[in-house]
Amino acid sequence: MRKTVVVTFPRFSGAGERVAAVLGADLRYYSPTIFKEIFSEYKEIAAIMSTGIVVRHIAPLLRDKWTDPAVVVVSHDLGFAIPVIGGHHGANDLAKKISSIGAIPIITTGTEIAGNAAAEVIADRQECDIVNRESTVAVNAAALDGDVPVYTIGGPSVVIAGPAVSLLVRKGEYAVGIGCRKGVAPEEVIAAVKQALEELDITERAVRIYATTTKKWEEAGLRKGIELLGGNLVYLDDETIAAQPIRTPSRAILAGLPAVAEPCALAVSDGKELVLEKKAYGRVTIAIAK
Repeated sequence: MRKTVVVTFPRFSGAGERVAAVLGADLRYYSPTIFKEIFSEYKEIAAIMSTGIVVRHIAPLLRDKWTDPAVVVVSHDLGFAIPVIGGHHGANDLAKKISSIGAIPIITTGTEIAGNAAAEVIADRQECDIVNRESTVAVNAAALDGDVPVYTIGGPSVVIAGPAVSLLVRKGEYAVGIGCRKGVAPEEVIAAVKQALEELDITERAVRIYATTTKKWEEAGLRKGIELLGGNLVYLDDETIAAQPIRTPSRAILAGLPAVAEPCALAVSDGKELVLEKKAYGRVTIAIAK
């Protein structure tokens, strides 16, 4: 996905060129299908036109705040820059960049008005992703009333986080779900992960998180193996795992779970797209999602 695009009418080409130059963006001209064409192509959209036009065009395209691009409406006189969607996902910052040519950024997100940073903003500053995205509702609501503490915990560590705690991990495209037999050794875990990633030509650095079931809490070999890989391992409860779609039958049914590797990978992935169905590598089972 490309970064930023400015959309305007030919009659406002001068304003469009100025904004595009400030943002280092592509410049496109309006057509009835322009927003359909660019919505999944760019991460940020600055539209120099009326708010009504933009809202009517993007409304049918909206999915969720985690995948939709940030959209800012700019008045054709460059007097105002208004984040319409994705304020915490780039739109507020985009409006502030446009203010360098005189536009007044109209910021309406509550946390910014309160003078505090939202969970998504903190994650972006730290170059991290939020694993449990549903937690941001409670965290951002708390930020309206005051500072929310941020704790940095080095590894190896075990963190037990409640539903109102946002868990941030390094950025990465892939999530790896892991199941294993009892008493697995760290070396088995490392070998299995490396083989699975190699089969898909994925680097270890591209993995943002590893996930397994809380039933594997006692497996020191699993925990040590992921630690040696330099990864983040999270343990998912039965309810979270059961909520994911199951594609491949699993021996985990014997432990009261429909599966482990596939639903764990899907639960902590961004796009919920399985790129490697569960596969056994000796005593370790791997599934990968993105």
